[in-house]
Amino acid sequence: MALLEVTGLQVEFDTPEGAVKAVNGMNFEVNEGETLAIVGESGAGKSQLVMAIMGLLAENGSASGKALFRGKDLMKMKPKELNTVRGRHIAMIFQDPMTSLNPFLSIEKQMTEVAMHHQGLPRDEARAHAVEMLRAVRIPDPEERILQYPHEYSGGMRQRVMIAMGLLCEPELLIADEPSTALDVTIQAQITELVSELRQETRMAIILITHDLAAVAEISDRIIVMYAGEVVEAGSVDDIFYRPQHPYTRGLLASVPRLDRVSDDELQAIPGNPPNLLELPSGCRFRDRCVEAIEQCSEKPPLWVSADGRVSRCVMEMEGGAIEPASEEAGGAE
Repeated sequence: MALLEVTGLQVEFDTPEGAVKAVNGMNFEVNEGETLAIVGESGAGKSQLVMAIMGLLAENGSASGKALFRGKDLMKMKPKELNTVRGRHIAMIFQDPMTSLNPFLSIEKQMTEVAMHHQGLPRDEARAHAVEMLRAVRIPDPEERILQYPHEYSGGMRQRVMIAMGLLCEPELLIADEPSTALDVTIQAQITELVSELRQETRMAIILITHDLAAVAEISDRIIVMYAGEVVEAGSVDDIFYRPQHPYTRGLLASVPRLDRVSDDELQAIPGNPPNLLELPSGCRFRDRCVEAIEQCSEKPPLWVSADGRVSRCVMEMEGGAIEPASEEAGGAE
């Protein structure tokens, strides 16, 4: 049985302009020790997907579907029950550590309270455990720096603190929502390498949310590509990078700088912008930006699924795939 199994997840927001369908029927699973990357442009629904699973949607948001964590549906849990899962069994790292950390409390106070609450440790043991976690994420002089406040840390160091806090209770699943977006390229590489090392050492499962395909190449096992609230392609890292099936995936890959690219070979940008979720186009949601669009794209594209779990949502037949009618409405990625 999968560690996390999500079925038919829908997320909707009530706004003055109307209902915004941020996520339209997601199906996927995460196995123990596996890293799943969910990739897509801003507004694709990636963050709202995990926010719904964690019960952290804004007040005007609602979610339906199932999210079974070790067989128990997170979507049906009451806040008190869900609080026992968050932090202890599922931890989340947000993309802006400065707004996630309390600026009025020392790092020691924030970390020890987590360990005391979820693990029942006395304060001295909780502090010692927090220091070890800071050391594990390469914070220098952790015994001294744990006494400092968030503003005394650099952006990269604050993100390391957030990772340390997420790992304090040794969770079975870590959700990282754009963990290195606000950092410079060098620090991004360090954070990505750190997450990879921690995964190997702890064998926890990871859901990595990002808009950057290149950032997930080395540390992911499988990739889901989202566009306008739904899955357009899913598969192993090798499948996505070397045998992409969907035009949107190919467009994302073509826009990534590569060392083996010819010097005068220009990067290819995807034309246009993602659709307004209040006014989604008929048929394929990507068709207005797709350079391969044909007349049939005005109709709802089928979901192709192969025997090895590859998924592609396109009118063009997927290599080795068959149309999956059972998942047509759910629109997921198994």
